[in-house]
Amino acid sequence: MRTKTIFIIIFTVLITIFLMINTDVVEFNFIFVKKEISKLLVVGICTFIGFILGYWAGRPKVTVSSYDQKENPQAKPEDHKKSISDEDRDYIS
Repeated sequence: MRTKTIFIIIFTVLITIFLMINTDVVEFNFIFVKKEISKLLVVGICTFIGFILGYWAGRPKVTVSSYDQKENPQAKPEDHKKSISDEDRDYIS
């Protein structure tokens, strides 16, 4: 197994143990309403949101290379023959 996989397994086990220990109900203050919610639910949702935000912030950016927009010079060699001057054609021949 790779180190990253082992770290993910250990982290998942620790989060699960932490969530299972904190199952008691607490009063949670939403902006306008107070509700009694399990700590398990609050910590679980916060962890999930943290993973989503971490993935969103750390995902690789899509880059457009200037090389992608250039045509391949080997693709149409007849176009290059048309673009050179008559003087150059005489020199090449």
